Amino acid sequence: MPHWLYLHGFKSGPGSLKACETRDYLAKRHPDITLHCPALSPYPAQALAQAAQLITRLPEKPLLIGSSLGGFYATALAERFGLRAVLINPSVRPFEHFGVFGGVHENPYHGECFTLGETDRQALQQMFVAAPTPAYYWLVQGSHDKILDWREAARHYAGCRMTVLNGDDHRLARWPQILPAIAASW
Repeated sequence: MPHWLYLHGFKSGPGSLKACETRDYLAKRHPDITLHCPALSPYPAQALAQAAQLITRLPEKPLLIGSSLGGFYATALAERFGLRAVLINPSVRPFEHFGVFGGVHENPYHGECFTLGETDRQALQQMFVAAPTPAYYWLVQGSHDKILDWREAARHYAGCRMTVLNGDDHRLARWPQILPAIAASW
């Protein structure tokens, strides 16, 4: 039975719209695929450890799907475990944009308050993959993402499969249209 591991983004969770769309699609069209969508810790080192532990417990290698910061985590995990990954508007160098991540935050999905600091920035920097293996990745991006510049990811993941949805944004409203192709070829 195939497994997909969905890694949500910063201040997101298993109840995010893309995660729910993925869950609904699989339930209707591919009930043979098991979707795992853990509530990742807001702390980068813990989030990566959670996902890595789940991967090692699965009976077979999962397909990774990472959205935004989850795409950054998916890259670290794909390289570590030799996995394929679909990256949705991935964050490439979150440690360089830590002004957005550092400080006090509240997760709108479950109300947890947390504070990220220098240790978390360093953890992100240590996870960075400078030269991703192109064969592992399919980049799915919106050309009007106001949070992350899709061109940065296009440069960083040069040579990988890439779909740029013209006019789509960080939410990636056309994500459900991509799911059949992922199920068919990945």
